[in-house]
Amino acid sequence: MLLQSENWVEKEIELIKERGLYRKFRTIESIPSPQVKIEGIEMIMASSNNYLGLSGDQRLIDAAIKAIKSYGVGSTGSRLTTGNTVWHGRLEERLAQFKQEEAALVFSSGYLANVGVISSIAGKGDVILSDQLNHASLIDGCRLSKAKSVIYRHVDCKDLEEKLKHSQAYQRRFIVTDSVFSMDGNIAPLQEIVTLAKNYQAFVIVDDAHATGVIGENGRGASEHCNTEIDITIGTLSKAIGTEGGFVTGSKTMIEFLRNQARSFIFQTALPPGSIAATLKAIDIIETNRNLQERLHRWIHRLRNQLTDYGFDVRGDGTPIVPVVIGEADKAVQFSELLETEGVFAPAIRPPTVPEGESRIRMTVMAAYEEKQIKQICQAFYKAGKELGVI
Repeated sequence: MLLQSENWVEKEIELIKERGLYRKFRTIESIPSPQVKIEGIEMIMASSNNYLGLSGDQRLIDAAIKAIKSYGVGSTGSRLTTGNTVWHGRLEERLAQFKQEEAALVFSSGYLANVGVISSIAGKGDVILSDQLNHASLIDGCRLSKAKSVIYRHVDCKDLEEKLKHSQAYQRRFIVTDSVFSMDGNIAPLQEIVTLAKNYQAFVIVDDAHATGVIGENGRGASEHCNTEIDITIGTLSKAIGTEGGFVTGSKTMIEFLRNQARSFIFQTALPPGSIAATLKAIDIIETNRNLQERLHRWIHRLRNQLTDYGFDVRGDGTPIVPVVIGEADKAVQFSELLETEGVFAPAIRPPTVPEGESRIRMTVMAAYEEKQIKQICQAFYKAGKELGVI
């Protein structure tokens, strides 16, 4: 063994357990859908990012199978060596069209896209102004860049402006924010942010992971929802679109730069063609079928209103992310366990993902729910809330 002793690791694990922060895998044994089998037990899935239910859609499965039969199951290399196929170019053209931008670049995950974009374009002598509750991938991108990072209070444009005022000596200024925040479900004030960026000569970079396919009249995400233009939009294909991968959209010049500079693009194996074919089908469905979004938002409002009426602390801005704050980590874990006994799967979210004292059940809504599933979720929350004294 390279280490003489691993006692220190064991002690760290025990401390994690004592704090109620120990994490373990749960095994799902069925296709992604509102009703899933988890370790042999049928439950309602109430915590999936499969917002439009497309991950298990037969049309996407058929598209993937067809591409696999012609192109195989793997891409065999990075895009700049052996991994580039006609499918990758088609998807980038389609994403640029869907997002109404000049060009797009596909990454192998949303995390890689965030890390690659930010660490490539922000350098020594620059400053990044980052929202306090940005996703870990945005934070890691900021850390990997050679730029100075400054945190502004969550969705607080007054604080952002103050920090912009004090950042004028830097070579370039970048404002980095989620559009829909993954743990709070609220939407960034993008119109105000873009206005400040123009006033203080800053670039705006937005992670649109939880907005793409979900908000905006045509499901195009935050820029459409907020009716504003964004310099660089990053997204993932693994949420509402239901597949795998990440992307960035922007000007042709910016995309050309990233193709040559983003390390997490250059050195990462490309997405397999089957996944890309399924993604193209998903985008077609989103653009041509408004019923999915309408049904999704109907269930969102129904659940939010019912849980609020029960007396729960429900956060968010009407997105599919419906956080129900419980409080301490151990109580949130208990709450999640009680939900499971009622046939609802929604794991507790604890620090460091959320602040101390704000552990929660991060419920997410799917368009594919049926009336009876909505009722069962509400009943399970009510019963658990009463038993633990949360309501």
